[in-house]
Amino acid sequence: MSFAFNARNAAAALLVAGLLLLPLYSSLSGNVFVLTLFTRIVIFALAAVSLNLIMGYGGMMSFGHAAYLGIGGYAVGILAFEGIGSGFIQWPVALLASALYALVIGALSLRTRGVYFIMITLAFAQMAYYVASSLARYGGDDGLTIYKRSNFAGLINLSSRVPFYYLCLACLFGGIYLIWRIVNSRFGLVVQGLRSNEARMQAIGFPATRYRLVCFVIAGTMCGLAGALLANNTDFVSPAAMYWTRSGDLMVMVILGGMGTLFGPVIGAIAYLVLEDVLSRCTEYWALIMGPLLLLIVLFGRGGIMGLLGRRGDG
Repeated sequence: MSFAFNARNAAAALLVAGLLLLPLYSSLSGNVFVLTLFTRIVIFALAAVSLNLIMGYGGMMSFGHAAYLGIGGYAVGILAFEGIGSGFIQWPVALLASALYALVIGALSLRTRGVYFIMITLAFAQMAYYVASSLARYGGDDGLTIYKRSNFAGLINLSSRVPFYYLCLACLFGGIYLIWRIVNSRFGLVVQGLRSNEARMQAIGFPATRYRLVCFVIAGTMCGLAGALLANNTDFVSPAAMYWTRSGDLMVMVILGGMGTLFGPVIGAIAYLVLEDVLSRCTEYWALIMGPLLLLIVLFGRGGIMGLLGRRGDG
């Protein structure tokens, strides 16, 4: 076992411990905001982890992944608006709607490669954005306020900060575990093989489009779950959740943390959103500072933060 391997595992272990103990720190310090911030970070980390499945392991550069955030959120918001408050109905509908939309997008976009694939996924996400903007009954451009969070028959109170945080954290760890199982399965090895050499995998007899489509749908469904969590966290859902810039944010989180690593997207989400919060407190022009910082990390930190840990361990 190499030191580089130990360095990455140590970072992952510290990350897991820190996330588990965060509510305790928030309670002892009286800092409620840090729990609110990290609840949002954990939700976006789940979305980034789902994108990493297709982008980092599958080599599919989707620029419309945020569409599933919005679909999952609107599924919860619309059902709540219509008087259906049960999470046992809302969340399965959110997952099913995200899976179906991913199936449609994947069936069409996976026939293409390269920049064409990127543009088709972007086009479908923008289509979802404009459809949501046109839903006048559900707020249109202004978005939809959710007056009551999902109800799970008293099993868990989503209005309480700590239980809701741990629910989001459980979903994140469950998503990471699922991806670990997928990546180390025969199915996952085929998907990674298609990323490396599609022609050779097809020559062996593996149907490339079918494997990629299943992977694409799994990632979309996971992101739909993140959308359901996000809607409950903000008590609000709007078309902005589907906009192409949000998809760009998710891609930055994955690249920043390290594509093709289990905990890289989580570290990337923490670094990106904490940096955004700190800089936005200092100046309204925070994006002018953050842009060059991210550019330097990408240029000189190949493999993202997890890649830097690996190289430092090798040294």
